[in-house]
Amino acid sequence: MTFFIDVDDAARLFTQVGIRRAIREMAGYIEADYARWAQFDKSPRTANHSADGVIELMPTDDGQQYSFKYVNGHPNNGQQNLLTVMAFGLLADVQSGYPTLLSELTLTTAVRTAATSALVAKSLARPDATSMALIGNGAQSEFQALAFHEMLGITEIRIFDIDRDASVKLKHNLAAFPDIDVILAGSVKDAVKGADIVTTVTADKTYATILTPEMIEPGMHINAVGGDCPGKTELHADILRNARVIVEFEPQTRIEGDIQQLEADSPVIEFFRIVQGEVAGRENDAQVTVFDSVGFALEDFSSLRYLKDLAQAQQIGQRIHLVPTPANIKNLFQLLDPQPAKASRLRTVS
Repeated sequence: MTFFIDVDDAARLFTQVGIRRAIREMAGYIEADYARWAQFDKSPRTANHSADGVIELMPTDDGQQYSFKYVNGHPNNGQQNLLTVMAFGLLADVQSGYPTLLSELTLTTAVRTAATSALVAKSLARPDATSMALIGNGAQSEFQALAFHEMLGITEIRIFDIDRDASVKLKHNLAAFPDIDVILAGSVKDAVKGADIVTTVTADKTYATILTPEMIEPGMHINAVGGDCPGKTELHADILRNARVIVEFEPQTRIEGDIQQLEADSPVIEFFRIVQGEVAGRENDAQVTVFDSVGFALEDFSSLRYLKDLAQAQQIGQRIHLVPTPANIKNLFQLLDPQPAKASRLRTVS
């Protein structure tokens, strides 16, 4: 039997343990997996692009467990009141190939993305950072705000979205967390000015320039989340050329991230090297750092591991009959006719 976690189960889990605790704990799973980077089979995700969006598969394994995530990105879905991003995923036993977990990953990916952002920022943001500009106030924004508050102690968040209703929604949702001061800004420039950290999480599938060089101040950390497929960017290329750029998996980020704008040999640092202590994150207080985040399969592997452990500890979820279990493994057809054939129907040919 395969363990199954649906959207309602995941929501109950995150509510029961508390969303900030869940973000922090998931970040621990992600960090632990980056620390054993060499054990993972790694490849860029497989993407099927259309005029309306993209559907992607993100697989990996560590030799013991295999995972994949199905995820889409359809920016125009909102016009039909549909989610622009949705996902589900699976964990399987490598030795037998049997699936051990099938789970929703739409809500979980929002938690995982925020956890990864904050985890990386712990190495890149200045230790005295207290303020963040949050550009793009859609479905991911609350999770980003809470992750940076929980893991970095950010207390002031300046928000901006071209859709003011999205900003009002975000401010309303964060009102439940009175230790976060949420300020509605009138423009990207106003939100970014003086911020210690800038997070961009916009959704348009287009070459965009959300941040320009004159907005960037010494010591800023930029958490660029929205540019995550070919032809989709958020940062002016000169910001990247003048910053210390950290990526998840370089072969994938070269295709999908903001660095798709740069020369193929432009210097970047893969995050696992920081986790393993091979290189430093931030080198000095004046340095500008960029996390060019596109999302990597290892993080989904980590989130599925965490979700499974949490669900079993909280006794939430169910077991489903996803894989056949015939009495005779060589007789799959018996599942269509569970009554055994009568002996009188059998003939022996000599």
